[in-house]
Amino acid sequence: MSEHEQSEPEATAPDVLARVTTDVLDRDAIEAFVRSAENGALVTFEGVIRDHDHGESVTALDYEAHPAAEDFLRETLQQVARETGLRIAAAHRIGSLVIGDVALVASVAAPHRAQAFAACALLVDRIKEHTPIWKRQHLDGGTTEWVNL
Repeated sequence: MSEHEQSEPEATAPDVLARVTTDVLDRDAIEAFVRSAENGALVTFEGVIRDHDHGESVTALDYEAHPAAEDFLRETLQQVARETGLRIAAAHRIGSLVIGDVALVASVAAPHRAQAFAACALLVDRIKEHTPIWKRQHLDGGTTEWVNL
């Protein structure tokens, strides 16, 4: 490159909060990360362990993650943040969870509610599509099954 040519600056990745953890998820911290004075809408999704799936009773779930799952999650959040221009945060819990536990918290702040709802829905869909976290359901009667492998 000559001294007169300038390279374009690299686009910096948006600041997002992405966590994959065995700890109980902190919804307040996730929401606090995305809040700002210019945003009038905050939408948060919680994925909660339910007691059934496809007509069978579920007693518990085990979530397992690829060693780089948090990196995949961060990249997914950064992509959605680039597409929407919004502040985004999400955390996914792994390990053994029981009915009523929260497995995923995803939060988005935007100037208006429609934008925040749409971005949060997009975010949750992308997390499920692109983050290598798998769940094994424990069914009533002692059997188990892997979901979305």
